[in-house]
Amino acid sequence: MKPQSIGRALGIGLRVAGRIAGQRLAGGAQAAASQHATATASAVQSRSAGQAAGKTTRGVAHGVGGFLRPFKRVGGILWLEVTGVFFFLFMLVFGAAMYRSRPPHLHGPYDKAFVVSAAMMLVFLYLGVTSFLSARRK
Repeated sequence: MKPQSIGRALGIGLRVAGRIAGQRLAGGAQAAASQHATATASAVQSRSAGQAAGKTTRGVAHGVGGFLRPFKRVGGILWLEVTGVFFFLFMLVFGAAMYRSRPPHLHGPYDKAFVVSAAMMLVFLYLGVTSFLSARRK
């Protein structure tokens, strides 16, 4: 995503959330002032104030959600890349263990430690590569 479009999305989302919150607060104050005249208006007033507060909260939550939407995508990509790096680090550890436990001759008997290290190295290589490929697809 281009920096210009991220900034535009964040700015628009923040402006819309501010406008919605301002309208909800103004609407709640006007409704509260008009219903205060009657004696039984206290119950209606508290209900409408609660509804106005709920609408304001929903509007703010919607605006914050719009603000954070681009960060969700970037955070997911970053998470996949970081886990890929950790998988590659484990692959290096098992690769070093495989190198230490290799047989002296190429066709000699293979030790259990060599086979397990080779298998684990291949597993972490696969996980690291697929993590980076998934990050690229996002």
